[in-house]
Amino acid sequence: MPLPWLARRLLPARRGAGDALKMPCGYLLRQMATPRRLLAGTGPAALWLLWFLLCAALARPQVFGLAQAPPLSGRDLMLAVDLSGSMSETDMELGGQVVDRLTAAKAVLADFMDRREGDRVGLLVFGQRAYALTPLTRDRESVREQLRDSVVGLAGRETALGDAIGLAVKRLRAQPEGQRVLILLTDGVNTAGLLDPLKAAELAQGEGVRVHTIAFGSESGLMSIFGVPMPASAAGEGIDEATLRRIAVQTGGRFFRARDATELAGIYADLDRIEPIALPGEAVRPRLERYPWPLAAALLLAALLGLWPGRAR
Repeated sequence: MPLPWLARRLLPARRGAGDALKMPCGYLLRQMATPRRLLAGTGPAALWLLWFLLCAALARPQVFGLAQAPPLSGRDLMLAVDLSGSMSETDMELGGQVVDRLTAAKAVLADFMDRREGDRVGLLVFGQRAYALTPLTRDRESVREQLRDSVVGLAGRETALGDAIGLAVKRLRAQPEGQRVLILLTDGVNTAGLLDPLKAAELAQGEGVRVHTIAFGSESGLMSIFGVPMPASAAGEGIDEATLRRIAVQTGGRFFRARDATELAGIYADLDRIEPIALPGEAVRPRLERYPWPLAAALLLAALLGLWPGRAR
């Protein structure tokens, strides 16, 4: 604000350029330089007011609006994906091509996560051991990248089903009750790990974690795609549907059986209809800009000063 006053006081005075040109009608020029009508007598005050309004606009004044808490509807979901050796069985069809089980599961899960806007999703994988690849996050793209980079055998070629449930319970323990959900996909039986699956189900029940289990894989194995049935024992160790069903029932979840990619997509579409939990969003107070008011007043004053000859200098 005091910049013009300081400039006038501190800067050296402008020196004259010698004798001035004498005009025979100088009184007319003085008369034209005298403010008249509406702004008559304002002098430097009008210019100071204009300067004040410009400074006020440059300061960008703002006010806070009323506090608003937008609703946030979402769920906290932990996805557990089996990466054991049996997931490399090529007994699935996807887009007219024969693919392995893990590739089909990745495609279905990617589509599932596309519909999870507003949810927090975490990813853990398990084989001989269980590993958490991503924590619960709203960054679904990071979860998709981790899932895309996962390969069979990354966590070992056996199946630590109980350890996977135990790790998920540990990750979900800090979440509010009613939002602790685990969706577990596997194509085998528990063959590794320190924790028995049914014992892990007890822990999940005690912590209020609802476990939905999906048994994934064809019943006849690889040769079924050529029309030649092959016993499950030849294709692998089979799927322990009884244990998976007991885990789901004990924890309040549901058991699903998917024999191909189409059935798996239908299962995740069904899971997508889990009742969302309404959470209060973080209260925010929007900032409302007020600089247009002093700027408009400054422009109006400048226009008024320019309408009358002899405006204040």
